[in-house]
Amino acid sequence: MRDMSDYKALDRPEMVQFVFYPRKDYTSPPRGAIDHRIKVDEGVHISCRFYPRSIKSPTILFFHGNGEVVYDYDFIAPIYNSKDINLFVADYRGYGMSDGSPNFSCMVADSAVIFEEFCAFLDRGDYNGKIFPMGRSLGSISAIELAVAYQDDIDGLIVESGFASTPRLMQRLGFPPQALGIKDFGFPNLTRIKSVTSPTLILHGERDSLIPLEEGIDLYENVATEERRLVVIPGADHNDIMVRDIDLYMGSIEELVFAQ
Repeated sequence: MRDMSDYKALDRPEMVQFVFYPRKDYTSPPRGAIDHRIKVDEGVHISCRFYPRSIKSPTILFFHGNGEVVYDYDFIAPIYNSKDINLFVADYRGYGMSDGSPNFSCMVADSAVIFEEFCAFLDRGDYNGKIFPMGRSLGSISAIELAVAYQDDIDGLIVESGFASTPRLMQRLGFPPQALGIKDFGFPNLTRIKSVTSPTLILHGERDSLIPLEEGIDLYENVATEERRLVVIPGADHNDIMVRDIDLYMGSIEELVFAQ
């Protein structure tokens, strides 16, 4: 993974409170789902939930948005399963049943530990399908970092409602960009995605009022691979992108994960 000093610049309390909205919700896993806790540091475990379809199915490692927890996906996972896709959803520190408190550098460092344990977990269960990191909104950071660090271990990348430039995003949200202490305007996703060579799908809502469509277009135009696709969901905002046109949303994911 990259030098964590880039992210430590964002670990100031005012920035962490501005971006992260941890919830401590918990629900028992629905039938067929499996809870899994991953140790990322001494005394710190991250809560995850696996929604299996079959050992031969492709598996998506999903990093959710900043106000969500893994248990929100109890109602979404059956849609993936119905398409013959396994879904493995990971929390962040302080979310759900996870220990600790969230910040940027821990989120990125933890994603590498989660990925390696995720792969080991699949191996132990004899799951042999393709692997795809996927990040929604804030989770796009973790997914893109993994796509750079583990190019040879994944089969593609999916970014939903992701942002390109942190300074630009913070400015839109009302946080003075000059206070960030970041010199790289493309930090982190725009800069990092330029090194992604795996097949990539960018999903974005046409009318996203939180992370405008231009951010998704920037990611699409700068990803290193020629095997890329930008899917714009007509009329969709930030939080209704899946339900606004579920056929287009899921169809584009199926096209990527089942590509020969």
